[in-house]
Amino acid sequence: MFEILVLVTTEENERKAKTIARLLIKKNLAACVSIKKIDSIYKWEQNIEETEEFEITIKSKPTLKDDLVLFLQKMTSYDTPQIIYKKFRSESNYYDWLTKTI
Repeated sequence: MFEILVLVTTEENERKAKTIARLLIKKNLAACVSIKKIDSIYKWEQNIEETEEFEITIKSKPTLKDDLVLFLQKMTSYDTPQIIYKKFRSESNYYDWLTKTI
């Protein structure tokens, strides 16, 4: 079975999101990181908030999950960061590339 880990987090500004992405690649914690601008609506301290954020999608190995979570907890700008993850099945060529990259 070809399983990869996809982890999603957010950052409040693009510069910080790109810094995190570059460090993840440099430290061999991820094979690929995608960043996209999003609008988020959420409840915080009983208020409905609307903010522009940057979603960071990280593609990695399942064995690196704990290291990734710790890294993101240290790097985040947020008090309560969104750090969600799931294992996915992958097509074999992408899996081979990912596992050889990190």
